[in-house]
Amino acid sequence: MQITLDNPADAPQPLSPYYSQVARVEQADGGALLFVSGQIAEGATLAEQSRGVFETLAALLEAHGASLADVINIRTYLTDISELDQYGAVRREFLTGTPPTSMTFEVPRLFRPEALIEVEVVAAVSAGG
Repeated sequence: MQITLDNPADAPQPLSPYYSQVARVEQADGGALLFVSGQIAEGATLAEQSRGVFETLAALLEAHGASLADVINIRTYLTDISELDQYGAVRREFLTGTPPTSMTFEVPRLFRPEALIEVEVVAAVSAGG
């Protein structure tokens, strides 16, 4: 099994040098699993931050031959679960196919005080992707 840790040059860079944004795990059939670190984004509202998060996730996946359509698991951390509808509306704009497995948590705060949301995903890339 080959594992590659990556911060793709053509995608938004991490906020800290102390983590990798993507772990690519090569599979025996030539496909791969992509584990994408939790992402946050700027914005005044949860909807704005959610949109930025999905744009960053899309760029990170694209750098590894995948797209949001390849997401098989998503974990979302919200600082205010009562705003779940705002997040859900944006999520449906970006995840348009069969929904992935999912967990959503309310947390008291994230590592940046202005962050209202953090999202991490796992994607499956077919052989040749």
